[in-house]
Amino acid sequence: MQEEALLDEIRPLLRDGRLACRDALALAARLQIKPIEIGRLCDRHQIRIVNCQLGCFGVRRKRED
Repeated sequence: MQEEALLDEIRPLLRDGRLACRDALALAARLQIKPIEIGRLCDRHQIRIVNCQLGCFGVRRKRED
C-alpha cells in the first residue's frame, strides 16, 4: 500500500496526533498488512502510538481536574 494512502487511513483515527494501539492493530488487520508497517510509518511521521495493549508504549490517562 502506498504511504500516502495509508496515512489517509490513519488520519481519521488520530486523537491529539496520537494513534491508539488497538486502532493500529485493527487497521492492519482490515488492510491485511503487518502491524509493523503501520508502526514504521508512524515513526517516519512522528505519530505516537499510545495505550499499547502490551505495555510497550505510553498509556494516556484522563486527567482528573
